[in-house]
Formats: sequence, C-alpha cells, structure tokens
Amino acid sequence: MVFGRVAVDAVSFLTLGKMFCALATGNVLFLSFGPAGGGGDVPVARPAAAVGAFVAGCVIGVPALSALVAPGRPWFVAGPAGDGLLLIASGAVALGRYGLAKAVDHTDYVVIGGVALAMGLRASTVLRMHVPGMPTPLSQTAMAELVDDGGVLGAWLPVPLGPGRALIVIGAAVLVCAAASHAAGVRREGAGAQG
Repeated sequence: MVFGRVAVDAVSFLTLGKMFCALATGNVLFLSFGPAGGGGDVPVARPAAAVGAFVAGCVIGVPALSALVAPGRPWFVAGPAGDGLLLIASGAVALGRYGLAKAVDHTDYVVIGGVALAMGLRASTVLRMHVPGMPTPLSQTAMAELVDDGGVLGAWLPVPLGPGRALIVIGAAVLVCAAASHAAGVRREGAGAQG
C-alpha cells in the first residue's frame, strides 16, 4: 500500500520545485524556515499548496472510505485505485504541459495539488488499515523506504522520464498493486464460499 510514497517525494522534490507531496514534515519545515529567514531559496508557496492539497485528500478520503466500510463493501482497493488514478492524471497533466522536460521550470499548482491530493488519500487509507506497530520514527522509516519503497527508483525516474512520465509509471504501479489486492480478495472469498 505504501508503495511509491518516497518515489513520489523524490519526483516532487527533484522536478516540481523543492517541496514534498507526501512528506508533510518536510513541508512544515520549509514553511517554518521561509518566513523565519532561513536563508537561500526556501520555498513557501509550493509547500503550502502541497500541505493544503494533502489535507484535502485526507478530508475526502475519510468519508469516502467510511462510506464503503459501513455497508461492508471492499474499501481497501478504493484507496489505492483513487491514489493511482490521481497520480496518473497528474502525470498526464505534466506530460501534456511540459512534454519530456526533466523538470517543471515554474510552479504548477495543478500537478502539485493532484499529487498531494493522492498522497492525502493514501494517508487516509493507511490509517484506516490500523496496522499495529507501524514504525513512526521518520528518519529510520525514510531510510528503509528509500530502498524498500522505491525511493531510489523515484530518484532515478525523473532523470530519463521527466515528471509526467515518472508520475504515470508510479501511478500505474499503484494501480497494478490495487488490482492484485482485489484479485487476491476475490480468490479468498471464492475459496471461503467453497469451503
């Protein structure tokens, strides 16, 4: 489920202008350092937009997933499917606007907002899973995810692909995982009905 979070942040930081679409902590730091005169080119508008869109994704995700849970419908696949579709749509917008460019040369709030919205929806899905003992220390989690979650891949994707195609690749991978999860659930239900 958490596939690609670090990859998304690598793409967003390297190609969309020094902000994170999934790592709200990084954006909060930018938002703190910018007004405090942290020196250099500390972005404020892009991280603020990313935080706002992330929160909007959470706000949309909570009732949407709750509406599926209440009647006992399979809610889990809906989260990654929405997340993957938003990433692909954001990648398509970036690809349409910038072609094969390696990075966006100005702030594109539509792409930033779409990606951060997807990450907020993903956060709602992960929280609804209630995984006991999920690690919280940010530095250890980030280092593990750099290898396990595709962060290295995310850092390499923008080089040959640019932001548009990189986001489409990540979104497609999330959709494949969602489809595999759905297929596994259908097989389990079928096996349970036969047993």
